Amino acid sequence: MGAVKLFSKRNLQIIAYCLVSVFATLCFVGWQLQQLTGNAAETLKFLRAMYVIKNNFDGEVDNAKLFDGAIDGMVKSLDDPYTVYLDKKAFADLSEATIGSFGGIGIVFGKRDDDYVVISALPDNPGALAGIKNGDKILEVDGKATKDMNMEEVATKIRGEIGSEVTLKLLEKDGKEKTVRVIRKEIKTQSVGAEMLPDTKIGYIRVVMFNEKTGVDFAKEYEKLEKEGMQATILDLRGNPGGVLDDGVAVAKKFVPKGPIVSIIYNDGSQFVENSDLPKIKYPLAVLVDGGSASASEIVAGAIKDTKAGKLFGVKTFGKGSVQGVYRLDAATAIKVTTAKYYTPSGVSIHNVGIEPDVVIELPENATEDVQLKAAEKYLLEELSKRGE
Repeated sequence: MGAVKLFSKRNLQIIAYCLVSVFATLCFVGWQLQQLTGNAAETLKFLRAMYVIKNNFDGEVDNAKLFDGAIDGMVKSLDDPYTVYLDKKAFADLSEATIGSFGGIGIVFGKRDDDYVVISALPDNPGALAGIKNGDKILEVDGKATKDMNMEEVATKIRGEIGSEVTLKLLEKDGKEKTVRVIRKEIKTQSVGAEMLPDTKIGYIRVVMFNEKTGVDFAKEYEKLEKEGMQATILDLRGNPGGVLDDGVAVAKKFVPKGPIVSIIYNDGSQFVENSDLPKIKYPLAVLVDGGSASASEIVAGAIKDTKAGKLFGVKTFGKGSVQGVYRLDAATAIKVTTAKYYTPSGVSIHNVGIEPDVVIELPENATEDVQLKAAEKYLLEELSKRGE
């Protein structure tokens, strides 16, 4: 009898020890979940949902699709069009576009409200030649409504094999719908063009977009115009969707006096500032902007406006002032996430706001004269006259 009691007592001790161990383990797991996610209860709810689906759904459950859907939903809940989940296909397409050549139609688009809007139909590229214009809303790509896609999915459907065809349904600014069929080509764009305006001392420089060569090409064209007698400058950033930040900064350094050009503030509060070391403003400057001027071109225009290095002519810019980074989840997937915002020298964020020009002047549809360019030229001629040049 005593032996039985002793055995039972030992069993109770073992059971008690196991319960304490289990409780301690659960507490530790809960603490770790709290540390990792900030909300252990919601994480447990998520795991419970997976358990319910896997054990009760009347059908096949694909674990990979389940996780893909969960991650995609997580990203979409942030309500940021520039933060997207890149599944295997989207990540492969992005890698191809970044590393090698690819087929496209030469348009850059962004999201405004709930619509995908063409920021810039790059000149002499398939999209522009097919009749796509800045400001057109992209309603469908190959028959699929864009409202059902994220930004990367729209871009992926527009890109494709060189020589293949893509069909876009668009809504023009005047409310008319149109359908265009475009043959994809390898996109090559000369980013900088320049000339002296006839019978003046005004140099005109057009920057179509900022790529890895823009800074160097711009410096060459600027120097050439100086040798031709340039005493004032028009910088045309209309329809420029942005691109490489470093090259945008390189262009700004030609105009912005010593001090900050742009501040990049990250989500953890850290800050990176790009500065100019230009001793003083060299020539009178006019900058042309419109709704197609975005991202890096807005950084240049914003710095020029804030420092009064020049005067802006045209209409309000697009308002794309955020920075994205791509983070790998595994060998084949990633998340592209907004990590920071740009701020002009005066500390203004342009994101979803844009930049108002100093002189607001619309360019009429089908205009026979570039009234924005003419207004900028008139302003610079007056400035040169004041200086006796």
